[in-house]
Amino acid sequence: MALHLLCKDPESPNNGSPTLYYDDVSDSYLLQSWKVLDPARLAAINVPDHETVVEFPKRLLRLFPTGDNAPHGRATPEGGKAP
Repeated sequence: MALHLLCKDPESPNNGSPTLYYDDVSDSYLLQSWKVLDPARLAAINVPDHETVVEFPKRLLRLFPTGDNAPHGRATPEGGKAP
C-alpha cells in the first residue's frame, strides 16, 4: 500500500490536520481529521459500529482533487479501474 499526501489544511494551527491522502492500492481517499464526539450531532445520523465520523473545515474542500486532477487508480488485468 502506498499512501500519497494530497493536501493539508494550510490554516491549521499545528499544520497537522486535517490532511487528505490517496491510497493507490484501494483507489480511495483517507481523511485525517477531528473526531466528532458530540452526542447530539452523532444522534442525528446513523453511524454503524465499524464506521466513524470526522469533521473538517469547508476551506479544505478547495484543496481536494477533482476529476481533472485526481490521482489515477490502479488498473485491473481487464484494463478497467479496480473497485
